[in-house]
Amino acid sequence: MEVLVLVLVLALAAANGANDVPKGVATLSAAGVAKIRTAVIWGTITTAIGCLVSLTFAAKMTALFSKGIVSAAPTPAFAVAVLTGTSAWVAFATWRRLPVSTTHALVGSLLGAGVLFASSSVNWGVLLNKVVGPLLLSVLGAYIVSITLTFVGRYTARQAAKRSAVRPGEQPKTVDASGGASSAATVVETESASAEQAKSKMSPVILLHWATSGFTSFARGMNDAPKIVAIGSFALIGGMTTTGLLFGVTLAMAIGGLVAGARIAKRLSVCVDNMTHVEGFTANLTTAALVGLGAFQGLPMSTTQVSVGAIAGTAGTDFKRIKGKSFRDFGIAWLVTPPFAAGVAALTYLIAG
Repeated sequence: MEVLVLVLVLALAAANGANDVPKGVATLSAAGVAKIRTAVIWGTITTAIGCLVSLTFAAKMTALFSKGIVSAAPTPAFAVAVLTGTSAWVAFATWRRLPVSTTHALVGSLLGAGVLFASSSVNWGVLLNKVVGPLLLSVLGAYIVSITLTFVGRYTARQAAKRSAVRPGEQPKTVDASGGASSAATVVETESASAEQAKSKMSPVILLHWATSGFTSFARGMNDAPKIVAIGSFALIGGMTTTGLLFGVTLAMAIGGLVAGARIAKRLSVCVDNMTHVEGFTANLTTAALVGLGAFQGLPMSTTQVSVGAIAGTAGTDFKRIKGKSFRDFGIAWLVTPPFAAGVAALTYLIAG
């Protein structure tokens, strides 16, 4: 049974990598900074780094998912049920190109199997304060932060363009009957020049975009790896430590991201039309900050909800740029995640228990 648990842990890590690695780097493709494959490789590397440091900085997360939700001493059969329920949903969602939350699936599986395994040990109060609350607020928080940063960025860009258009000691140019240049035309030229500069591979905005996407993936690795390791620790093979399990989870997650990560990245990269480099940077900065904070505080924020909320916020008030069908599909998938995982986990426990 312990060997089966290990296999399922690695399968879940691979499915998680395929579904979650793209969430930190999809904006690189959306803004034309990098090809999807290159972005996924970058996300895989930075996610792996986050995974490897997660047990040092995310002890609270490990405790929450090992004993915080279901406090009874786990059995191998319970671990198999939880891992099967979570893996089944995340793998199915990845196949359907739906970015879903591994956190949601894990919680659903813990509840589905936990009610049958030891119903009196399910900590419903913990769910409200440390799981449901952060998960719900993360979407709204990400959207508000992202849209605020977007408006600030656009205002700053307009002010900079105006200052460049009228230099100190010069009179603003006006439009005359002969078609002379105007200050407005100068502003357009300045903005065009800025756009050309932004296209440069060495542009500061591009470099910041790469950096924030890396930080987002790093934070995601720190947030998700402890959850998977916590469930896997329910039934460690003789002699294996949680550190050894972490290395296995990290490797499996990297393989999953490299093999199938492009499927989700393509879907996320077209959620918002004509995303700019600054907007991509803004979305990633928001996601990295919130998910990283959650990892340090032991709050299991969903990278999926945070990243999608942040990407939507970059559209500002121009809601026509948001692909309504994609967000509708995402919302339905998010609602289905906990009950689906809970049902599969409960059925598995009835068979394996």
